[in-house]
Amino acid sequence: MNERYSVGIKELPTNERPRERLQQYGAAFLSTAELLAIVLRTGTHQRSAISLAEHLLSEHRNLRGIANATVQELAKIKGIGPVKAIQVAACVELGKRLAAHNENLQPVIGSPEAAVHLLMPEMRMASKEHFKTLLLDTKNRLIRIATTSIGTLDSSVVHPREVFKDAIGVSAASILVVHNHPSGDPTPSPEDRNVTLRIAEAGKILGIELLDHVIIGDGKWVSMKERGML
Repeated sequence: MNERYSVGIKELPTNERPRERLQQYGAAFLSTAELLAIVLRTGTHQRSAISLAEHLLSEHRNLRGIANATVQELAKIKGIGPVKAIQVAACVELGKRLAAHNENLQPVIGSPEAAVHLLMPEMRMASKEHFKTLLLDTKNRLIRIATTSIGTLDSSVVHPREVFKDAIGVSAASILVVHNHPSGDPTPSPEDRNVTLRIAEAGKILGIELLDHVIIGDGKWVSMKERGML
């Protein structure tokens, strides 16, 4: 009988238990599996919480896979179930919201790097194309972020009227648009170039300047203005 033996967290020395390590050293010193184990709280008869967390990461390939999974998909993993799946999904969403825009701070978007810093944590993990419009005032301060379009795995159909609808509504002085490539490669496609030119031309007519179009990949990004495509 080849039954898997897994050491339970309570059997580990105190200084090796995830909760105690977090309390002593801080969350940044813990591995992804250890952090997930704290969220899961308990394991099964066959797996400790840490072993279960490692199994969850393995089944979904990595943390990005877990972030893209539905509650139902997470719950299918033996030992997870609906309660643990909901806990994991809630933590993922909190992380996304923390990384997203805080409207009260009104950050200044004076460069493509500022837009990437704001949206990379959220958009690099998206399994579909998300097209977002950053609405800016006369001092390039962010008014808010509008989700203009959510497309398929391959493309997102964006029309200038949808881009500028929100901009006109909040009297934005300029906009900066951002979308992701789920493939992870931010290289602009011919469709990306055509959409950018159409939005720029519409902006000239409306008096709302398109500052840039940034494409986000997996840890990489491209500014179409810096590439001379705008």
